[in-house]
Amino acid sequence: MNSEEPTPEDYDNWHKDPNNWYLGFLYYNPKDKRLLAPKRIWQLGLTVNLANPYSIFIVLALFAIITLALLSK
Repeated sequence: MNSEEPTPEDYDNWHKDPNNWYLGFLYYNPKDKRLLAPKRIWQLGLTVNLANPYSIFIVLALFAIITLALLSK
């Protein structure tokens, strides 16, 4: 098992690889251990790495916030 930290070049290559992007905007890369990665258009912020096991918590929290906001009206 390779215990080396990924280099900035690794992150850049993963980000540019179209196989790591589903539907053009969903990032899924099991090699990338980051929870949040830059979006394809980096000026738009960050996206969740759906391959990270903790990403489900962010997705559920986002849905909960949206649901609560809609129900509170």
